[in-house]
Amino acid sequence: MAKKNDIPTVKNEEQYEALRDKGMSKEKAARIANTPDSGKKGGQAPPYEEWTVDELQEQAQKVGIEGRSKMNKAELIDALRNH
Repeated sequence: MAKKNDIPTVKNEEQYEALRDKGMSKEKAARIANTPDSGKKGGQAPPYEEWTVDELQEQAQKVGIEGRSKMNKAELIDALRNH
């Protein structure tokens, strides 16, 4: 059993150290550094150009864009990217 003062084992040591430098606790920094694909950026969603107008309008509603029902696809994409 690990002692409370032991440094947790981490998969991404560089990310762990960066998080500790930002003031995070050992436990929180270790949890983040041990997540799958830790340190990688980017989501899995396709670019807005591949979305349907209905999907774009739904996303625009989620983020609170006014006038979305009157926008065409290009206007929705622009509004989402600049929100």
